Amino acid sequence: MGKPQVGEVAPDFTLPGTGGRSYSLSEYRGHPVLVVFYPGDDTAVCTTQLNAYSNDFEQFEGLGAQVLAISPQSVDSHEKFSCKQGGFRFPLLADEDKSVGDAYGVVGPLGFYRRSVFVVDGDGRLRYGHRSAHGLTFKKTDELVRVLKDAAATPA
Repeated sequence: MGKPQVGEVAPDFTLPGTGGRSYSLSEYRGHPVLVVFYPGDDTAVCTTQLNAYSNDFEQFEGLGAQVLAISPQSVDSHEKFSCKQGGFRFPLLADEDKSVGDAYGVVGPLGFYRRSVFVVDGDGRLRYGHRSAHGLTFKKTDELVRVLKDAAATPA
């Protein structure tokens, strides 16, 4: 499957998540969405990344942005991970068959998610995409906030 490019309509999805419900990208139409693909619950870099985004949540919220974090683990795994971390301020979604990861081109050659982040604007178009080659680092909040501000200020 091809990787969606900046300017294209983001692949829609509906996935089960924490909080006892399912989440669809399309339900946030009219607002920017930060779609975060992370390799796994309870892993060092993922834990650091998600805690950073949760701690900085007001910066995303101040721009009217929703954060959706997705990995291939089950909702049960996500709930335990979130609880162990004191709760995240955004839902963790379960892409157990990796179909959403495939649609976004983030599944690597060995079948693992590449740490990736996308900004989807209020019209549902990709405004930014980063797929990490090695996954040892992640995009910091200030960089993502700049992208979100740019997406809000300029039409696609």
